[in-house]
Amino acid sequence: MLKLLSRPAVRLVERYLPDPYIFVLILTLVAAIAAMLVERQSPLAIMRYWGDGFWGLLSFSMQMLLVLVTGFMLASSPPVKRLLDRIARLAKSPAGAIVLVSLVSLAASWINWGFGLVIGALFAKALARQVRVDYRLLIASAYSGFVVWHGGLAGSIPLTIATEGHFTADQIGVIPTSETIFAFFNLAIVLAMFVAVPLVNRFMLPDERDSVYIDPAQLDDAPRDLGPATRPAERLEKSSWLSWLVGIPGLLFLLDHFVFRDGGLNLNVVNFLFLSLAIVLHRTPRSLLDSLHEAIKGGTGIVIQFPFYAGIMAIIMQSGLAQTLSEGFVAISTAQTLPFWSFISAGIVNLFVPSGGGQWAVQAPVMLPAAASLGADIPRVAMAVAWGDAWTNLLQPFWALPMLAIAGLKAKDIMGFCLIQLVVTGVIIALGLTFL
Repeated sequence: MLKLLSRPAVRLVERYLPDPYIFVLILTLVAAIAAMLVERQSPLAIMRYWGDGFWGLLSFSMQMLLVLVTGFMLASSPPVKRLLDRIARLAKSPAGAIVLVSLVSLAASWINWGFGLVIGALFAKALARQVRVDYRLLIASAYSGFVVWHGGLAGSIPLTIATEGHFTADQIGVIPTSETIFAFFNLAIVLAMFVAVPLVNRFMLPDERDSVYIDPAQLDDAPRDLGPATRPAERLEKSSWLSWLVGIPGLLFLLDHFVFRDGGLNLNVVNFLFLSLAIVLHRTPRSLLDSLHEAIKGGTGIVIQFPFYAGIMAIIMQSGLAQTLSEGFVAISTAQTLPFWSFISAGIVNLFVPSGGGQWAVQAPVMLPAAASLGADIPRVAMAVAWGDAWTNLLQPFWALPMLAIAGLKAKDIMGFCLIQLVVTGVIIALGLTFL
């Protein structure tokens, strides 16, 4: 049944899904028109919201770009690549490759979203060199594991509300991750994802006549051999001691941060960890710089599109549209159903504001007072917003850009398969938030 359903979904998406840049331009127009019709905002006011907010996420954009770049450099280091190739040899069939890449991507995304995207793509390429399998579904399976990121260790919403002095601390205080990331209901949802996502991907595997394969020779990304160093500058570029003198102190700093100073995990710490490990594992600055050159290619979409999403977020927030949408769902909620409607509303808002932290800034002022007045479980409501943000990434192509750049595919190649996952995972998350 899933194979039959995926076939028209793939054809539909291939025909009608535009390039992600076109998608963000359309979303900009939709947000502007909705603000005029629903909130009665003037075109001049909307233009000012958009222009004033266009550069509002530069700091966050840089953090996101660094997560991608440092994660790529770590994942493409020789020891990690050898490990990926060794694990890829475990797959003996197309079905086994699909299940394996799904599990690896889920595990890596639960640790950190950037690491998951990069590891998923590189591991999918390693599998494609070992097994003849539909390349579109292989990359779609790697991307589908991304759905668990906001319920994992790097989830921006649970980490935000677990931080002293966060912007809603006066309303809800500090909520430890034991009540969000490591709560029973959240761990149960994550566990269900580790079962359902690989199975759904495996059952969508097309017949051989409908499959799209890739020549393994096209996936060979071996580093260039530039020959022996002949200049002092080249010797520095190929020196291991220079990398170790910088990378090892970086790791020692993180050891001090976590063990002796009881430091927390945030984006800056994650980036520092990835960069320090990449410096050490690449051994030479030349190897690291070659990896950086490849990583930057995958970040071009973030660089050009994130300002547009910042502008959309400004329209949604300042016009009152996000508040109106959230209040509409709150109005039909009870203490029991508020997490479900928070999840649905967050999924809709995420199409326009694909940023967990930005989305929380939009929805927290509405959802938290509602949770307090209804007597709902506040950590559960916060995680409902987090899961809604992660869920519709299966429909929103923005976060697929880095993986697509690494894989050499377009969004329309994988989003048909992701559409099926959107339905299945949506049901699982909704049931877990409501009844567990």
